[in-house]
Amino acid sequence: MRDVAIVGFAQSPSHPDTVHNEVEILTPVIAEAVKRSGIPRQEIGFICSGSCDYLTGVPFSFVSALDAVGAWPPVRESHVEMDGAWALYEAWVRLQVGDVDSALVYGFGKSSVGDVRDISVAQLDPYYVAPLWPDSVSIAALQARALIEALTPGPSPGHPAQPQAPGEGRTRYTERDFAEVVARNLKNAKRNPLAQVTGVFDVEMLLQAPYDVSPLRGHDCPPVSDGAAAIVLATGDLARAVSARPAWISGIDHRIEAHSLGARDLAKSPSAALAAEKAGVARGRIDVAELHAPFSHQELILREAMGLGDEVEINPSGGALAANPIMATGLIRIGEAASRVTSGTAKRALGHATSGPCLQQNLVCVMEGR
Repeated sequence: MRDVAIVGFAQSPSHPDTVHNEVEILTPVIAEAVKRSGIPRQEIGFICSGSCDYLTGVPFSFVSALDAVGAWPPVRESHVEMDGAWALYEAWVRLQVGDVDSALVYGFGKSSVGDVRDISVAQLDPYYVAPLWPDSVSIAALQARALIEALTPGPSPGHPAQPQAPGEGRTRYTERDFAEVVARNLKNAKRNPLAQVTGVFDVEMLLQAPYDVSPLRGHDCPPVSDGAAAIVLATGDLARAVSARPAWISGIDHRIEAHSLGARDLAKSPSAALAAEKAGVARGRIDVAELHAPFSHQELILREAMGLGDEVEINPSGGALAANPIMATGLIRIGEAASRVTSGTAKRALGHATSGPCLQQNLVCVMEGR
């Protein structure tokens, strides 16, 4: 396998943008990522993007987005109807072929144009679930309720006299745990000038807020954001030549669970666990993890699935609760994690992206400094 590293990363501020279109948001981001990489744009061997036409209702919007790249001279280009993190995965695979040494990946989306809660219904089962029209927050609330009602293992019914360890047979998480996740993420986001929602919040105050869809409150859900992100990848000697400390991708993996919500335990994420295992998360200490958890309870599920303990710094950027430009949020998580490696504040970092309802798909990327 060829060594591949992240050598450039840039992102736009995240907020509802009523002034600029997708190309206008994307153009300075790509220019900045390419500039930081030290690789001239005309020398980048492959380009891959991630976006979703449903957000803006414009067919083939990714084609017009190529104006932000510059399609002359001709470029080798591909596109995934996914978060930009999956464009990075395709580019990483493409670089393994060996005929190109660098790649530009980007993701972008304008969530504010339509109603994201209703648009997301289009990804559900078209026969049994979508006709009921459950919006994205209602679906997430089902998962949150399942997590609250999930019990830790207790004594078997056939052995009632067996001693019960502390915490066994009780719920693993409560709404207070959700509020603690929110408070920590939004506090972290105060250090992120590109975040949309920030602040220092008391957990008790958060618990007094009204429900959006029980058991989720407004702060448990992601903001509506427009934005974009771009990453430049380089292989081996080229990465070493253009970067003093590249963020080397030591492992990357993507796993998918059943599409049907009723076919899986929503309180767990076996796909995240398997992706973390295959990406080699457990092969060394993880200093920083950027988790793509659009809803507060999903961070708890992901941490448990990946075996991330209290020693791991989670979402120092604020995560998706602070800014959620759909189709770029997962790529931002990888870029933010890579930035910790290139700055020297982390030796080994994890970037995670998810797609689909209730953490259906999960991608894990492990990066390290050498």
